[in-house]
Amino acid sequence: MGNDVLSRERPQDRVKRLDIDFNSHGFDKYGVSQNTLESIAPYVSLLYDNYFSVETNNISNVLSSGRVMLISNHSGGIPTDGFLITAANVFEHDPPRLVHAMVDKFMNNFPFLSPIMRQLGQMIGLPANAKSILRDDRALLVFPEGAEGTGKLYYDRYKLIRFGTGFMRIAMETNTPILPVGFIGAEEMVPSLLKLKKVARWFGIPYIPIPPQILPIPLPVNCKINFGEPMLFEGDGNEPDQKIKENVDRVKKEVCDLLNEGLEDHSLPFFPQSEATVERWEANHTSH
Repeated sequence: MGNDVLSRERPQDRVKRLDIDFNSHGFDKYGVSQNTLESIAPYVSLLYDNYFSVETNNISNVLSSGRVMLISNHSGGIPTDGFLITAANVFEHDPPRLVHAMVDKFMNNFPFLSPIMRQLGQMIGLPANAKSILRDDRALLVFPEGAEGTGKLYYDRYKLIRFGTGFMRIAMETNTPILPVGFIGAEEMVPSLLKLKKVARWFGIPYIPIPPQILPIPLPVNCKINFGEPMLFEGDGNEPDQKIKENVDRVKKEVCDLLNEGLEDHSLPFFPQSEATVERWEANHTSH
């Protein structure tokens, strides 16, 4: 883990140090609840430290204040990676930062879950939401691979697929630095052998992952989160598509490199290490 667990502040105290303007009822303008964050923090900390044993590298690259957009790979059947990246910035960043993760629109199909997600700072992935968060000088987490990323089968582990380009236009329009992130471990938490799409439509979700353990419950896999250097792109977001794609390619290459660095000493429970590699940049370049 990035910091010594024994010397770390209590999780609730980390939440209290978040630079968020809560009103007298304990909510901020986006519906984030201080009480909800403080209530779940000890349980999240147990999972973070003892179940997933998260290790972070260069988390200090995340800006301590001001707007920043974290761009990460996405995988693992269910979005555990977003949950742990957010937790890392609360528990290990100095000072603690709340990262607002963009979640897929199908989350609106679960009225019982949407309010909880909002209280934790997670937002539906709409451009208006992203721009508002950034203009308020907050941290935003985006997964350009989208639901197709978490839907990758284990056979395609650590192979980046097409990055959407919308995040780049928003970052340029709002003059927001982009910080690439490589998340290692999600592929083994829920190693999807197949995914059910027709059945999933009954529940309003894109797919249901089927791992060896049958139920998509994350396994206790050690995780590593590599944070890259901030990247700032000039422009106003109205540049030609080719220019936007070139910028996206640069970010994707950085994420790819961060993954490869993390995989060098990452042990896999199902296949030999040599079989789990990120597609090199030359291969990824043709997927845009």
